[in-house]
Amino acid sequence: MQISGAQIIVQSLSAENVEYVFGYPGGAVLEIYDAIYQLHKFEHILTRHEQAAVHAADAYARASGKVGVALVTSGPGATNAITGIATAYSDSIPLVVISGQVGSPLIGTDAFQEIDMVGISRPCVKHNFLVTDINELAVTIKKAFQIAKSGRPGPVVVDVAKDVTQTMAKFSYPQEDVVIRSYQPVLQGHIGQIKKAIQMLSAAKRPLVYFGGGVVLGNATQELRNFVRTLNIPCASTLMGLGAYSADEREFLGMLGMHGTYEANLAMQKADVVLAIGARFDDRVVSSPDKFLDSPKKIIHIDIDPSSISKRVKADVPIVGDVKNVLTEMLSIWQKQEVSFHAHTLEKWWKTIEEWRVQDCLRLPETDDKELILPQFVIQTLAKITNNEAIVTSDVGQHQMFAAQYYPFKEPRQWLNSGGLGTMGVGLPYAMGAYLAHNRQKDVFCVTGEGSIQMNIQELSTCSQYKLPVKILCLNNGYLGMVRQWQEIYYSNRESQTYFESLPDFVKIAEAYGHVGMRITKASDVEGALREAIALKDRLVFMDFVTDRKQNVFPMVGNGKGLDEMVLPLHMRDNKL
Repeated sequence: MQISGAQIIVQSLSAENVEYVFGYPGGAVLEIYDAIYQLHKFEHILTRHEQAAVHAADAYARASGKVGVALVTSGPGATNAITGIATAYSDSIPLVVISGQVGSPLIGTDAFQEIDMVGISRPCVKHNFLVTDINELAVTIKKAFQIAKSGRPGPVVVDVAKDVTQTMAKFSYPQEDVVIRSYQPVLQGHIGQIKKAIQMLSAAKRPLVYFGGGVVLGNATQELRNFVRTLNIPCASTLMGLGAYSADEREFLGMLGMHGTYEANLAMQKADVVLAIGARFDDRVVSSPDKFLDSPKKIIHIDIDPSSISKRVKADVPIVGDVKNVLTEMLSIWQKQEVSFHAHTLEKWWKTIEEWRVQDCLRLPETDDKELILPQFVIQTLAKITNNEAIVTSDVGQHQMFAAQYYPFKEPRQWLNSGGLGTMGVGLPYAMGAYLAHNRQKDVFCVTGEGSIQMNIQELSTCSQYKLPVKILCLNNGYLGMVRQWQEIYYSNRESQTYFESLPDFVKIAEAYGHVGMRITKASDVEGALREAIALKDRLVFMDFVTDRKQNVFPMVGNGKGLDEMVLPLHMRDNKL
């Protein structure tokens, strides 16, 4: 029996156990949308913009650990999706994005809504395909899912010519993985390198485990926790790794980097052996590699992507492999060989760390106006009343950093934000995707700002249509806060194009879309508003918190500065590093 190419796409997605497809229809994908209507194989979520469709699919993948799927039409539909694809690529998120293309005979003729999606997406995908032969369609989709989720995950684009969706052919979906000769990720670490790492680590006087999003993506949380607890050594996280090690454990020093904690940054700078796991020493973590290496240290680097190792900081012991497998093997060898640190030396290292920690770098700033809402206080209050267990999504800016600093995440996939690309506008579609990933069973909170939320605010309509009762915390200071902070510190307070003079009434906008809107102007009303919003289980609630206009995110490591050259909060500025 023959079926159309459009039906092959739908049946192939069903064979991959796809639950949700996020998308927006158009001419080049009409056949696919007709097949979705007829076959009822999964739920389609109609977003109001293609960028939001890809962001929501991205969030579904982050929250569930599965592959997210988005569907867009050709031309502007495809180009609108690029920001979402690049966002996922920067954070190694597994996505399959199916884009429509003009008919095969028209490719290259500047046809209506034609764009070279393969060419445009090439710099920001793990791989992409152009399908012009229906006999290649099913196997291409199989390959796309296989590539997206294996090795270092990432987005894969499948661009399908319209005539392929209309052509008839027999359907047979591959049951086993397709052999791709040029793509064979290394999953097991080299045993010799692992033994070298154990030897180097055991000789350390000031060891530190530095982990990132690779631990979350590799589902290696338990292995990380077992390793750190067994060795009794401190650990610190990147922005993307938050939740992989519970924030309430003694070993966890917090987030490190540009807005990392005092103790995490100093431990990273002063460590003599750093074990990096699923992280990449990027500029927002170590800033200047030369200054990072001013304090001599040995680097052990575990990553499934060999190109990430020694890219910015040379590794003394590189280990290519799946972090879950490598950590399991490392701990096994450590225990079998009965290796241990020198007790007195390790105790001295911990004493130093506790002296840094007692400085309390995240203490709330003091203010003369007790009713002034501090954005940090809103996050702290949210953490308190949700017992640190909520799913939190974030846009990009000061509010993102406040959420990362002041919400103590306990579990992986609890924190969703754009780390690598820093994409404003992701918060709301991320909340949508996360809510669906958790089968509508968990509270999801979107932390945003008055700038970021307006970049995809139209998705309030999607939330209304599909009854997605997420809670939005808008920390509204009337500025593009992070840009203003840099202008204050590095540009002599010249506030260029960061102040909003014509902000909308967010309460009325929320209500216009059929949701609940709240405007909170007093610190004493913050907890009550949050509790009221949570109690409205079946309603999206937009909370517009009017916050202190000039709060800054501290600690802060400026561009080109070392981790021990932090700009500190006011209460610490008299202290010597």
